[in-house]
Amino acid sequence: MITNNPLLRCDPEKGVCEILETPDSEASAEQLQSTKDKITIIYYTDPICSSCWGIEAQLRKMKLEYGNAVELDYRMGGLLPSWDIYNSGGISKPGDVAHHWEEVSPYYRMPIEGGVWLKDPLNSSYPPSIAFKAAQLQDKKKAVDYMRITREMIFLDQLNITKTEHLEKAAELAGLDVAQWKEDYESKAQIEFKKDLDLARQLGVRGFPTLIFTKDEEILDILYGFKPYADFERRITKISPNAKKQKYSTEPDQLFAVYPTLTTQEFAVLSNISFEKAFETLVKLDAEDTISRKKYKNGDLWVSGTN
Repeated sequence: MITNNPLLRCDPEKGVCEILETPDSEASAEQLQSTKDKITIIYYTDPICSSCWGIEAQLRKMKLEYGNAVELDYRMGGLLPSWDIYNSGGISKPGDVAHHWEEVSPYYRMPIEGGVWLKDPLNSSYPPSIAFKAAQLQDKKKAVDYMRITREMIFLDQLNITKTEHLEKAAELAGLDVAQWKEDYESKAQIEFKKDLDLARQLGVRGFPTLIFTKDEEILDILYGFKPYADFERRITKISPNAKKQKYSTEPDQLFAVYPTLTTQEFAVLSNISFEKAFETLVKLDAEDTISRKKYKNGDLWVSGTN
């Protein structure tokens, strides 16, 4: 059994869920695993991190504009080991998370439903974290899809993503070999998750999201918490002044071809338009049956007509 004992505090104003720990030691260059000729961003996150859900739009835009210059290395940080050791910042029981999520939803302009913490609360974020590592062992791109699917399950559909039935369904929807995923989930993924936790302590990761910008196995900058897209771009261009910004089509059909599900905020950021204009455009597309709309209490998810 993997154990970890952080104290945690979620702060919507800072846009971060913090783990109040200190680093054990310095990380070695080998552990950073930089990609040659690219900026490698070690992204520490967690499947149930609301602040991480909040930066989905920024990450998706960064991949479109700087995918040729940046490699995003997803690492799991272990936000909720268990409720026995989770008691800080006004959150000490599942019901507190429900209230917290309802508060941060309008702050990030991302739909979040907190009901799962009242009707079927998770006892830990470790199972979906290990499940992600199992997906990552098989296919890194599909693993990112897997993370997205599990986040939509918990933040929007109020599903307890510690349950095997939901984790397996996500593997199927992500196009993974489910049998292989199950085998890795029970074995290799446990080890990989432990490695992520160990490296987080060595790097001094105190919460999520934490994005550590590295190049040539050297840490050059750190972005901590929810930040606007300009903060991501500024770091990239500072580290690699010659990084070329790729142009991409902002036509709705092209955006949905890349990302089959988008929130209104994501569509606005990717389209370079206001939230209000994005909503107006998406409602029109829904009326034309080009996309479909999934309504939630705190916002909408728009789904490609071919998804």
